[in-house]
Amino acid sequence: MSSPDLTFRRLLACLIVVAVVLLGVVALALRNEGRAVAAADWVNHTHALRAEAAGILSSLREAEGALRTYLLTGDPRDQADYRAAFSDLAEHVDVAKALARPAPADASQIARLEERLVKRADLARELIRVRQGGAPEELRALLAADAGGEAVREIGRRVDRFREEQAQLLTERDRAAYLQAQTTRWTVLCALVLDLLLLAGAAWLIRDDLQARRRAAAALRLANEQLESRVRERTAELSAANTALKAQSLEDRWARLALEHQLHYNHLIIDAVSELAIVVTKNLNISRINPAVGHLSGLAAAALVDRPLAALVKLAGAAASDDLLARALKEGRDLREQSAVLTDSAGRHHSLVLNFFPLRDSDKVVGGVVTLRLPPAPAA
Repeated sequence: MSSPDLTFRRLLACLIVVAVVLLGVVALALRNEGRAVAAADWVNHTHALRAEAAGILSSLREAEGALRTYLLTGDPRDQADYRAAFSDLAEHVDVAKALARPAPADASQIARLEERLVKRADLARELIRVRQGGAPEELRALLAADAGGEAVREIGRRVDRFREEQAQLLTERDRAAYLQAQTTRWTVLCALVLDLLLLAGAAWLIRDDLQARRRAAAALRLANEQLESRVRERTAELSAANTALKAQSLEDRWARLALEHQLHYNHLIIDAVSELAIVVTKNLNISRINPAVGHLSGLAAAALVDRPLAALVKLAGAAASDDLLARALKEGRDLREQSAVLTDSAGRHHSLVLNFFPLRDSDKVVGGVVTLRLPPAPAA
């Protein structure tokens, strides 16, 4: 699954490339438009130059014809015709010179053509002067010496050659324009195809990102459902555990109360026993006594608690040296009917019969109970 940032960067790159291609196409279109305008101007200029060259040749032939007619007839109307024809010829030459000025080669050809036309114009003026001077012999001599037809044909060939060159330039320009148009067409088509491919790629990226987002949303929804299910299960478990804990707490409280009652009853029982009862720890230190012990010893319970048992009661005879109580407590066995001596607060000694019973907690000896009673009276 692609990250949103990577998809955005890819999409942005595609759009940037599309924009660059479009800008390139626009720049190419503007450049081609400028070239087309320049080419159109050049074509129009070339056609105008060819037209002026044709006009020069046409005006020359018209002027030559009008001149010959005037020389034969001397009619003023024919004179006006040849003057108008030469005037048109001069105008065409001036226009052609102006049109050919940007191209040095064309200007050179027009200049050479103008030289020949100037010679024809000078000859025409000379013929008119002789005709008006009334010298027929001189006029016939000038006409006989003039190779007018050949000169006009030479000018015509030069004009035709010039027009053919211009036509070839137009053909080459048309071919170049066609090739340029083809190149532009293919460039635009390629750019269009590239843009379409890039847009298709961008659409695919968007589609892929949407599918990835849908998959992520579905996975997130499934994870949420699983989490909610686990939360419900955990909540149910916690609720059950809480219920069990409450029940256990209630049972523990009842057990504690029962134990307290049992201890209270045990204390009452111990206190109610007429025999002397002493509860000792594992180290044979006194932890509790019943009222009978305090009555016989003359000592309060607070004065005896945590004191060694030997400070109050000792076994009599050889048993005292063997320390039977310590061994019995260690081994966890009972002692019965052992002679013992209790020393009270006044220092008096009382002979008693001792019984010892170990106390266990989970098969472990944690202390014991010592009971004392007066020995039986001797028989009479």
